[in-house]
Amino acid sequence: MVKFERFELDNGLRVIFHKDVTTPMAVVNTLYDVGARDESPERTGFAHLFEHLMFGGSINIPNFDGPLQEAGGNNNAFTSNDMTNYYDVVPVQNIETALWLESDRMLSLAFTDKSLEVQRSVVIEEFKQRYLNQPYGDLWLEFRPLAYKVHPYQWATIGKNIEHIEEATMEEVKDFFHTHYHPGNAILCIAGNLELEEVKRLVGKWYGDIPAREKKVRNLPQEPKQTEFRTKTIEREVPSDLYTYGFKMAGKGQQGYYEADLISDVLGRGKSSRLYKRLKKELELVTEINAYVMGSMDPGLLMLSVHPSDGTTLEEIDTEIWKVLEELKSTPIEASELEKIINKVKTTKAFSEQGVLNTSIALCMNELLGDANLINTETEEYEKVNVEGIQTHAQNILQKTNCTQLIIKAKKNDE
Repeated sequence: MVKFERFELDNGLRVIFHKDVTTPMAVVNTLYDVGARDESPERTGFAHLFEHLMFGGSINIPNFDGPLQEAGGNNNAFTSNDMTNYYDVVPVQNIETALWLESDRMLSLAFTDKSLEVQRSVVIEEFKQRYLNQPYGDLWLEFRPLAYKVHPYQWATIGKNIEHIEEATMEEVKDFFHTHYHPGNAILCIAGNLELEEVKRLVGKWYGDIPAREKKVRNLPQEPKQTEFRTKTIEREVPSDLYTYGFKMAGKGQQGYYEADLISDVLGRGKSSRLYKRLKKELELVTEINAYVMGSMDPGLLMLSVHPSDGTTLEEIDTEIWKVLEELKSTPIEASELEKIINKVKTTKAFSEQGVLNTSIALCMNELLGDANLINTETEEYEKVNVEGIQTHAQNILQKTNCTQLIIKAKKNDE
């Protein structure tokens, strides 16, 4: 059981405090309710660009990392389609340094031509290295617009293309910051061996005078129900072919999400999963096969990822995959198999939330979903899933007309 306290400042900043007496370190984790889905289709990649810009210094503190390192701390950040998260880890006695730095860049990030150009170059280079010049790097650049036709999940966090970042103006960057980076659009989690009253005092001191701004109402276009099988084949210089399948499913926190997550585990989690046993162990058609869910807040994807063995054809693999899917749809799963999968999920969840940093991030993410206490109750949601629920949701999700397929073929060597 993760114990925590909540309070909120007058400017709308939501604060979660988790007391942890087992560590000499403290965490200041700040989650902003903005991700790639909040971008304009003509200016994608901004949420990720800001992950970098936020380390470019504020008006008062030109070097964000310097004071934190002097205080014995470290920091990092990550962006998804749904949110942006920043964290600082410092010795507990130096927590005020982290609060000073984080509150100052929330209030007055420095917008200089130099900072924009430096971070723009960093992001463009990352786009090239991670997405264009790496094997399978452009998978999501190709898959997302194939699977999504209306919803902004149709682009990856890096953006649709480099030009959107290359052409970003200072005015556009400032507008994005003022729209999304303010107390009312943030969740702050402080964790460590501290007392609640002291945390309230420190948060009030450093964040209390940041002006409130109105939170933008999110009104995203809803993806229509998919009614046809979509497939695309591309050739790339990759070590071997890769076949990917994506099935539309409920978003995190929506009805049916937990069933879909467990279905992915039944199909492709580990060596006891159905696809692994059939296609790799029995038929030796693949070298690797996995299933997983994207974990999106809006309706997302249940994914299958397949690396075929040499000499096998797409038709052979495709036939066997659909056989396994049809078996799950037509024959109820054994209660013992479901129990085994749920136990694996519970174990993984317990390990993933160990440590004060992981706990802080999880508390913020669950608060964004609607309730930080989901960190304590989510396993109960998995335990509620029954055999009938698995079969019903498998029948709804694992349909050919609900499937998007991307085939990445390895370019043949002509020598």
